[in-house]
Amino acid sequence: MSKFDKKSVGKNEWMIDPDDAVMLLIDHQAGLFQLVRDIDQPTLRSHATALAKVAKLGNIPTFTTASVPDGPNGPLIPDIHAANPDAVYIPRTGQINAWDNPEWVKAIEKTGRKTLIIAGTLTSVCMAFPTLSALTEGYKVFCVVDASGNWSKMATDLTVARITQAGAMPIDTYAVLAEIMSTWNRADAYDFANVMVDHVVPPYRALMESYDKAQSVQKNGHETNLNVLNQAQKKRA
Repeated sequence: MSKFDKKSVGKNEWMIDPDDAVMLLIDHQAGLFQLVRDIDQPTLRSHATALAKVAKLGNIPTFTTASVPDGPNGPLIPDIHAANPDAVYIPRTGQINAWDNPEWVKAIEKTGRKTLIIAGTLTSVCMAFPTLSALTEGYKVFCVVDASGNWSKMATDLTVARITQAGAMPIDTYAVLAEIMSTWNRADAYDFANVMVDHVVPPYRALMESYDKAQSVQKNGHETNLNVLNQAQKKRA
């Protein structure tokens, strides 16, 4: 059968289909964050929270898990479930690879979806191991590198090369948001925009504020009376 058969029309295999996606946020734990050296902790935390919010807005099933949270790895950061109350936490019984937990795999299979968006701390293990396992099961996997953290940049570079060679697609948080949002012509567009400026690209808020002011000037006129300057400009013209 041709790869351009009827089922594939209108679908881009290299991009995220929100209707086929599952968000997996793995081991974003307070203790493990202390080991991260390739991204600063506030940024990592903010990006993980952004993914949770975007999944909520996009009606994407979201699953979280933590590696021995009773030990030094520490608890899952509360930001994720606060941002997405619909996210389902699935405990595991000591498995390092979340995919080795049967309950984790069952939850994913139950969605009937085949595209996984994965972020995890630490990148080399918590993100990479489930990715490699899911690929062998026929899933399409997008790995959110800047919502994952690792003990060194070299370790992250090696991991990205490894998962890419296996067939996963590395991606960043902003791209995930944009692909799930898909269009500005939607009622919740500004909800997505707020996630963007709150968690990913804060400078965009200045652009939004400038735009709002420009619209206000068009509607209500200038706030500042510059009649002397305006008269001088007219004389020069």
